[in-house]
Amino acid sequence: MTKTCLFLRCQRDHHPKALTDGAPTGFVESRHLRELPDLDLSPHGAILVSMLSDQVSLAEQRQKLEAFLDDGGVLVFNGHVAHPPVAGLRPFVPGGHHGVDVLAIHRLAEHPVFDGVAEEDLTFRRGVAGFYARGHNPPPDGARVLNGIGAERAPVDWEWRRPGGGTVLMHSGLDLWAYAGDSTTAARMAPQLLAWLQSELREQH
Repeated sequence: MTKTCLFLRCQRDHHPKALTDGAPTGFVESRHLRELPDLDLSPHGAILVSMLSDQVSLAEQRQKLEAFLDDGGVLVFNGHVAHPPVAGLRPFVPGGHHGVDVLAIHRLAEHPVFDGVAEEDLTFRRGVAGFYARGHNPPPDGARVLNGIGAERAPVDWEWRRPGGGTVLMHSGLDLWAYAGDSTTAARMAPQLLAWLQSELREQH
């Protein structure tokens, strides 16, 4: 049986429709982060973490999360790393805040999640720059940088195929599924994320 995704919600009513309604029935299970210590992760091949998550509680489960990755799991992390939940992740580095140039998003490598998503639609949301990211989580050695921010192309999105097993997909900002209702190409990210996860989990099977 193909494994499923576990969305770790941080509020009782935090059920993003882009995840619960945008995936095949049963593919995404929503459980509260407080339940993680007692959860059996064996039915799940991927864990989705929101930028709103309690990172202290998440980091307390580092051993469990690293074992999950070692077994070939996928961790999708959104937000600013403050308390690294697995070894290899490092705290968020703020970027500049003055001018559009320091907030501009640049595609650095192709990835199924960002297929057909215009850089401009990530740089601007409703005419305002800075929603997508305002800095970056530094990638570990061996990570593949997908999108950069600012003139220095600081690594805002990256994929890390860990030497010990498993994959981390990092986005250093607003939840990728938060764009699902947008009228721009950014709306492609949520369904494409789910499709990519389905493909990754089929390979695990």
